[in-house]
Amino acid sequence: MNHDAHSQPPHGHDHGHQEGDGSTGNHAEIAVLEKPFTDPVCGMKVAPNSQKEILHAGQTYHFCGTKCMDKFRAEPEAYLTLKRKEVAAPAAGTIYTCPMHPEIRQPHPGNCPKCGMSLEPMIPELEEGANPELVDFQRRFWWTLPLTVVVAVIAMLAHQFFHGGLPYQNWIELALSTPVVLWAGWPFFVRGAESVRNRSPNMWTLIGLGVAAAYAFSVAATLVPGWFPEAFRQDGRVGVYFEAAAVIVSLTLVGQILELKARSRTSDAIKSLLGLSPRTARRIRDDGSEEDVPISHVHIGDMLRIRPGEKVPVDGMVIEGESALDEAMLTGEPMPVSKRVGDKLIGATLNTSGSLVMKAQVVGSQTMLSQIVQMVAQAQRSRAPMQRLADVVAGYFVVVVAAIAFLTLIGWGIFGPEPSWVYGFVNAVAVLIIACPCALGLATPMSIMAATGRAATQGILFRDAAAIEGFRQVNILIVDKTGTLTEGKPAFDRIVPASGFTEHGVLQIAASIDQGSEHPLAHAIVAEAHRRKLALDKPESFESSSGIGVRGIVGGRRIALGNTALMETEHIDWKSLVAEAEALRAEGASVMYLAADGQLAGLIAVSDPVKATTPEALETLRRTGLKVIMATGDGLTTARSVAKKLGISEVYGEVKPQDKLTLVERLQSEGNIVAMAGDGINDAPALAKSNVGIAMGTGTDVAMNSAHVTLVKGDLRGIARARELSVATVRNMRQNLTFAFIYNALGIPLAAGLLYPFTGQLLSPIIAALAMSLSSVSVISNALRLRGTKASET
Repeated sequence: MNHDAHSQPPHGHDHGHQEGDGSTGNHAEIAVLEKPFTDPVCGMKVAPNSQKEILHAGQTYHFCGTKCMDKFRAEPEAYLTLKRKEVAAPAAGTIYTCPMHPEIRQPHPGNCPKCGMSLEPMIPELEEGANPELVDFQRRFWWTLPLTVVVAVIAMLAHQFFHGGLPYQNWIELALSTPVVLWAGWPFFVRGAESVRNRSPNMWTLIGLGVAAAYAFSVAATLVPGWFPEAFRQDGRVGVYFEAAAVIVSLTLVGQILELKARSRTSDAIKSLLGLSPRTARRIRDDGSEEDVPISHVHIGDMLRIRPGEKVPVDGMVIEGESALDEAMLTGEPMPVSKRVGDKLIGATLNTSGSLVMKAQVVGSQTMLSQIVQMVAQAQRSRAPMQRLADVVAGYFVVVVAAIAFLTLIGWGIFGPEPSWVYGFVNAVAVLIIACPCALGLATPMSIMAATGRAATQGILFRDAAAIEGFRQVNILIVDKTGTLTEGKPAFDRIVPASGFTEHGVLQIAASIDQGSEHPLAHAIVAEAHRRKLALDKPESFESSSGIGVRGIVGGRRIALGNTALMETEHIDWKSLVAEAEALRAEGASVMYLAADGQLAGLIAVSDPVKATTPEALETLRRTGLKVIMATGDGLTTARSVAKKLGISEVYGEVKPQDKLTLVERLQSEGNIVAMAGDGINDAPALAKSNVGIAMGTGTDVAMNSAHVTLVKGDLRGIARARELSVATVRNMRQNLTFAFIYNALGIPLAAGLLYPFTGQLLSPIIAALAMSLSSVSVISNALRLRGTKASET
């Protein structure tokens, strides 16, 4: 977690290292990994340092640097009260769900009624502490491991030193194994019983049956050996399997510990997103004074100061100042983005240079960061279509395995070599233990969780698993023009001055009269004048004529700025620049004429520029075999001019929302897999109908709610990255499913002893338990490789 996430130190992320402590970046990473103490001001995990600690109320507090120490000295109770509230108040309304069965949801921890797996929060908390189930399993494992080792050694080696084994060996093994089986293995029996009660047989059904059978058989053989016929006796005594029961429990605990640790890493992406948000904001009071307040106390309309090196607390707008912000953590854009008065700010982005004053506009769960976290969590808990096959197989799996185990017992008992029933019992237990429906169930959910987390760090938000799986099959991409291929907002293009006028003069007059206009085209002209640092005059009078332009008096001169209809109304001869105007329109620009005191002064072109990344993105998509089609509500002439620049051959202009929807349906009826990329309300129906709808993060909420994928930055290059990730994820899921099927297809016959006639070897239940535990861990480890997938930067 970044240590500037709370108090917002003025020198940014490395302020603790700039105060003479001599730390290097590598040392800082080591300190973060150790995490022995937490700075109560900024929340950073810090190593103990006698020069950076304060004794308060009999307790020592550790800090990352002198600035946090100074703040604590000034208001210790403020920070300690905040800390106590954070620790004492668990997240209200936390919903728990199952990684394998996301439809299972409940407001408290527990076990999944379908698979027995421990439920986990849908959205993990940033500082949720140790997993209680992991702590419990570790305690059970370590406290009983010595007993397991001793009973296993006695069972394997005692007969080599004592003829017929140790005196009272069965009783010794009973005493040693009972705590292991009945205490350490108790959670397994509870889950197994729940699976029977819920009529949902699962992995724990098999493990419970196997361990219970081995232990119960051994207890009976120890207490009442006379019950057993001679076929069950070896060296004059009935064989016992206490060591098998104990070792199976210990190995299953090891597997669960490894699995829980691996599963916890799949939520790292969400935790890293949660860690981006600062804990406090610097609020400007009405009297001009400033105070640091918890982020939860920021309200819409609050004025907040963001100093260099601090993070933006919430979403809002720049009111004062100018700076460059690093938005890479949310958008994947490596270059800082310049922000000026009126520009939008995204919460959790980093202010790199100048000081800003912002107005809070979106707070709490509605900020972009919160929405991203919720979308990632929703996608991680969704089910991939590929999982349906695994679900069907797993539904019958446990019953089939139990039947195979019973047939193994009967087959070996009747047809096997002596002692045949002993062989039959051991092999039946091995069949129950080695079968692992867990590996089958985890095959796709783990891949989905790893992939959605990785995508989120690159500014790509998948709505569900089906979108990830289906993206790779897309062969046609329909793109809107405005806001998708282009910036989506008018920008100054050029000026063509008439005879006797200069370019700067035309712009100065036009911007002066447009200061009173709310039209987006006027904003573009005024912004260009400000960029050129032109001195603007205040209009003495201003009149807006709807649909044709504006009129007024600037500097004592009568000014008219608008289209040809306005020029005709003002009796201005505008035809001397008609050729230049038509050429600009052919390039997709909007043209306005400027007249001063009845004379044509020139024309101004404002256009919606193509995004700088669009040509590169389209070329990348074409190389992957995608056909790109443009469908826009803009005029056909403008659409064709933009399409020509970008090399798009199929263009539809002046289309309505229904027309876009019809286009998607027609292409789908021809057998195509269609993706639609758009950003506006008019794109929503087509986005929802397409196989994969892609919304630009810079667009409307309606578009994003209708889409299957959202590109936070609104950059088409994200489509190429998302496609690559889709291919890698599906490949990973297939690898996991293939491994799970092959593992069970080979493991069960091997445990049943089908190869014994050819090899003379049988599979011990102990080896079966080890293989079962490692199978789930292998599936999870393979899925976690997706976290390192490097999507193309083009």
